[in-house]
Amino acid sequence: MTMPRIVTTPITAAPAAPVAGKPRRVSADVLRAVMPGPGRDRLAAGEVLVVTTGQQPGLFTGPLYTIYKALSAAALARRLERERGVPVVPVFWVAGDDHDFAEANHVSVLNGAGEVVRIVLRERPADGLLLPLYREPCGPEIGAALEQLRGALPETEFKADVLSWLEASYRPDTNLADACADALNRLLGPRGIAVFRAYDPAAKRVAAPLLLRALEVQLPDGLSPVLVEGSAGRDRLRASGEGGAGADARVTRRSGERFTPAALERIARESPERLSPNVLLRPVIEAALFPTVAYAAGPGELEYLPAAAPLYQHLDVTPQRPVPRWSGVLLESRVEKVLERYHLTSEDFLGPPGALEARLAKDAVPPDIVETLVRLRAELDLHYERLATAIARLDPTLERTVQSARNAALAGTHDVERKLVASLKRANETLAGQLARARAALAPEGKPQERVLTLASFLVRYGPGLMDEIEAEVARWTGSP
Repeated sequence: MTMPRIVTTPITAAPAAPVAGKPRRVSADVLRAVMPGPGRDRLAAGEVLVVTTGQQPGLFTGPLYTIYKALSAAALARRLERERGVPVVPVFWVAGDDHDFAEANHVSVLNGAGEVVRIVLRERPADGLLLPLYREPCGPEIGAALEQLRGALPETEFKADVLSWLEASYRPDTNLADACADALNRLLGPRGIAVFRAYDPAAKRVAAPLLLRALEVQLPDGLSPVLVEGSAGRDRLRASGEGGAGADARVTRRSGERFTPAALERIARESPERLSPNVLLRPVIEAALFPTVAYAAGPGELEYLPAAAPLYQHLDVTPQRPVPRWSGVLLESRVEKVLERYHLTSEDFLGPPGALEARLAKDAVPPDIVETLVRLRAELDLHYERLATAIARLDPTLERTVQSARNAALAGTHDVERKLVASLKRANETLAGQLARARAALAPEGKPQERVLTLASFLVRYGPGLMDEIEAEVARWTGSP
């Protein structure tokens, strides 16, 4: 099968090479949290620089942009290594202490008919604890999710390998964070990307002193950048607002639990996995744990990362440079033919449901009918204006009546046009089907392809060579060999 055309859709301009960064060794405790592979071996070999990126875990590795982030970090690392003459290792940070289960519990794939199939592991109860994802077991539900995946994916020569890859990682006896980290390591490890389990106890022990110091910072929202696992699950902390001896205490936002400095120090010492950074503090911790020179970021991260500047300063950590990740569309030949036939782009499918179909159906109205409707509306305007002027001289109170009649007449022409367009839409079922399949591939759920569909949708169709093709395009855009 012909590989899809890979179209770059830049978030911003291609990243410029960072100029700062001093190579150093990665501590043994941090290395314990890095999964085995060539990337870990290079991290352990001596003084290095690191390009990081990361994402919360997701079912079956989550949406495509997770993979694009990793490949972006790898491409930039190769470029920097060539320019600096020192080892530069790409590190993917698996944020398993994130608690957003609603983002991580599902995935969308394209079935054999080109339709979107949404697979959900399970829902978290409304009153359920907001547990970090490394405490969310895959459980028995993962078997049903894998069966749904098996039923949805088309029958191809690559299907067995794709399913074996995911079945090996997503098992009932593991948690969602470990499952995702393992699947990513199997996929990305051979490409030199080091997969880092940020929630690993060894890494948490190294980060704990930094988190305690970060408790001294109050963000503009009045909360701390540090979260603690309490009775309601993972929760933000704020100052207690008490005076006197209790002035240094912290209180959780949702449950109202009170933690004294001594209690938080004990947690940091005895169960550091209960403490975690928020999105602003996370890159600061990355730069402290690794000799990080750059972070491959998505559009949202590029917007909010500058707000982390006070945290870098407070913790005396040298900031890494945020650079845009690669963004793109996998344009399959069947979809590209539809775009060419109707002179469309992938962005045309991002509008409200039905808007594109209505536009194309309207374009299909015969020119003589369009011309007649335009002429009719112009003549109605002209004649009603003359009538209104003449009647106003006789009885000014009738002016509004004439105006209402004019509006009703014009509305009638629009009603005729709407019904004609609807008729054309119904008559052209082929067009509707083609657009529906193109929308499923390019803008599923009304969002860009990379934010919804998972890699398995395309690996099952095009095989492992697709990763090579994507990696080559990312490298080209990044300016890496």
